[in-house]
Amino acid sequence: MMRLLLGTLFFLSAGLLAAEPLKVAFVYVSPVGDVGWSHSHDLGRQHLEQTFGRDIQTKYVESVPEGRRARETLVKLAEENDVVFATSWGYMVSMERVAEQFPNVQFEHATGIRRGDNLSTYATRAYEARYLAGMVAASMTNTNRIGYVAAFPIPEVIRGINAFTLGAQTINPKVTVAVEWTNAWYAPAVSTKLSNKLIDGGADVLAQHTDSPAPVETAQKRGVYAIGYHSDMSAFGPKSHLTSVIHDWGKMYENRLKSILGKDGTTMDVWTGLKEGSSKLANISPEVPGYILQKVNLAKEKISSGELSIFAGPIKNHKGRVRVKDGKTLDDEDLNRMNWYVAGIEGDLKFY
Repeated sequence: MMRLLLGTLFFLSAGLLAAEPLKVAFVYVSPVGDVGWSHSHDLGRQHLEQTFGRDIQTKYVESVPEGRRARETLVKLAEENDVVFATSWGYMVSMERVAEQFPNVQFEHATGIRRGDNLSTYATRAYEARYLAGMVAASMTNTNRIGYVAAFPIPEVIRGINAFTLGAQTINPKVTVAVEWTNAWYAPAVSTKLSNKLIDGGADVLAQHTDSPAPVETAQKRGVYAIGYHSDMSAFGPKSHLTSVIHDWGKMYENRLKSILGKDGTTMDVWTGLKEGSSKLANISPEVPGYILQKVNLAKEKISSGELSIFAGPIKNHKGRVRVKDGKTLDDEDLNRMNWYVAGIEGDLKFY
């Protein structure tokens, strides 16, 4: 670890060559592929290699199961690297335990809420772009019913569904959002099955929080619209694709790595969104009316400037109870523990 604190810190701050490259590892929950969550993170890893050149050495392990099964992988990477980035919620507990075992390694966990002396968290405020995507989706529905294929009912996913619904309601207050759970991040067959179920139930626009483009592909086959996620999914449904909520991890990883080194490994939380460009919309389909694009762009500007707060009251939950009072706004701690639906959402939240 002395290599991290002296060698690499010296070359990054003074511009001199380190004796050895900084070793940085990434853990992915799904295949890297050409699209999706893990692919977006791998683009960030590639950005690091392009930025730091020979002064950095990266590696990744893909399709690593979450939970306790991830611990063996994390331990092995900690033994061989200076910094370890784990990119899924389900690695959180295992990473916390492994970080305690390896105090001289810096651990970074995406979307998590647990921290330690050498364990930090980072995420994008994807819910901001979700709000905009909801506006787009609501403008294109004729049935007033939007389907949403989601992986697990964790706060990150729930607040995205809620933000999407709130955005949709600004365009069409009659819209309902029906949610179906795959119980897996990457399960194309299940996503396809649930997408068809939602369409059969009247949804003429699909959204998703899963890794594969299966909902977009299904929408294309069934003649309805779709909103992609993680990366631009337009190639999988040229006629169905309205836009995608996408992540840009490159600059965040670059800044985080510099911060780790420059601050002697100080832990911190990083959460950026529309303002920083880490979460945004892909190109919007020309089928979306121009006046909607104007509304979306205005909302983007207001969210970025802080003029518009997505979770400002009054907000009711799906049972009609006021969860956010008029004049109140949910803070980041509330958002990180969100376990309820806003009004207009249909779906099972039995895990809560």
